[in-house]
Amino acid sequence: MADDDSQPPDPPGSSPETVAGSDRIAAAADRFIRFVELIAAWVFAILFAIGVIDLTLQIVRSIRARTITDPLVVIGFIDTGLLLLIIVEVYHTVIAYTQESETRQIVRLVIYTGVIAMVRKAIIFRTDEYATAQDALFAAVSYTIIIFGLVALLFAERVYG
Repeated sequence: MADDDSQPPDPPGSSPETVAGSDRIAAAADRFIRFVELIAAWVFAILFAIGVIDLTLQIVRSIRARTITDPLVVIGFIDTGLLLLIIVEVYHTVIAYTQESETRQIVRLVIYTGVIAMVRKAIIFRTDEYATAQDALFAAVSYTIIIFGLVALLFAERVYG
């Protein structure tokens, strides 16, 4: 009877040195992937910082120009703010990958990102950006279906996850 800690037999024609070499190569590739993931996390953190500075400058400019009460300007601020939240959620997803978090947590982060992205699309939705009213209606219905789908996924994850 083999104990549970035993290693599977080496493939035919392989030597212990070949298996050990493969393990070293796999470990090096894993370290490289983690390094690139951390670089990606830094990129998102830097993008978030730049975005916060940009949003602050936009607000200051609109105060000086006295356009702070213009609804389109405010919608622009909301759009930028939600984009920053998407960046934060993507950053958290990358960090969850680097920390080898459980799949459930990563899926939840991806759903949150999707919800924020679709709410952003709904908030900045303007019918005059489409060629026809029918095109705008199709886009609105599509956004609605995606939002309800994401909310259903989030609900299912919370209740059954």
